[in-house]
Amino acid sequence: MKNLLLVFTLLFGFTAFSQGLTLKKTTSVELKLEKGKIYQNNEQIPSYQVKKILASNLHALHLYKQAKSKEGIGATLLGLGVTLSVIDLAVGLFSDTKYPTALTYAGVGMVAVSIPVLSGRSKKIEEAVKSYNDGLKNTGSVDFDLNAVANQNGVGIQIKF
Repeated sequence: MKNLLLVFTLLFGFTAFSQGLTLKKTTSVELKLEKGKIYQNNEQIPSYQVKKILASNLHALHLYKQAKSKEGIGATLLGLGVTLSVIDLAVGLFSDTKYPTALTYAGVGMVAVSIPVLSGRSKKIEEAVKSYNDGLKNTGSVDFDLNAVANQNGVGIQIKF
């Protein structure tokens, strides 16, 4: 019986350890935004971890995801635009074709479109971090009303949050 109990205890311990279960209290810490990078406890955190942290505040997570999608779309447009322009320039320099073709104009157009797309992303990240930090400050106060209610149906307690 002792051996069976020991085996189950060890099995449970290994299972809990392998799952990474922790018993310590998890508290939320404010995020800092410096030069486009997000820090928590003076350590830079990667974007996948930022998404996990912001998951507790849906508004902040939505703003952060919008900023990241703007960053991806803007960077793609910028990269494609520069690539098209450089390819057309190289073809124009090393062959006997007329240089500014439609590829150059399309590339310049993509670069021009990418500028306003990329311009709003840093502001959205700032808003997301500010919204998350403001949400941390508001969680300390709990407002609720507790009333005793009696009517023809009976007696009860009414709680309003």
